[in-house]
Amino acid sequence: MCKECYVDDNRITPLLKPFDCLENHTQYICGTCGRCICIEHDQNRGLQRWNFPFKSLEIAKLYLRTADYTMKKSCGIYEIKSENGRLSYKIFADSEDLRVYLKKNKDKTCEMMVPVFRVEEYKEYPNTQIRKLTFAEIQNYMSER
Repeated sequence: MCKECYVDDNRITPLLKPFDCLENHTQYICGTCGRCICIEHDQNRGLQRWNFPFKSLEIAKLYLRTADYTMKKSCGIYEIKSENGRLSYKIFADSEDLRVYLKKNKDKTCEMMVPVFRVEEYKEYPNTQIRKLTFAEIQNYMSER
């Protein structure tokens, strides 16, 4: 597992429309393994990809580093259950943010109220970059997938 971005596959992201995401969105470029993770802010709501629910813990882990970097602290992935029993995984900066979310979303619960995954301590890494990629970088990254 990459010590900086928490995954084994350094070219797994972006998952959906990878070329489009790499071309049009700002990327967190892991200074350790070079993986690109979308860190773009939605212009209308100011949200980032990590603010939304994920279908699995594995997918949520792919975006956790962008939450940690944005919040400058170790965030956690929490298992959320909807009233129909469907599970999703959502990243929160801390348990207080989780409580606020649950208060606003009465149809959701978090049985454990602790993260199912988080790293022990937030760290900065010297070679990290936040920027859009050049066309040549996009082509190279896609060829390595």
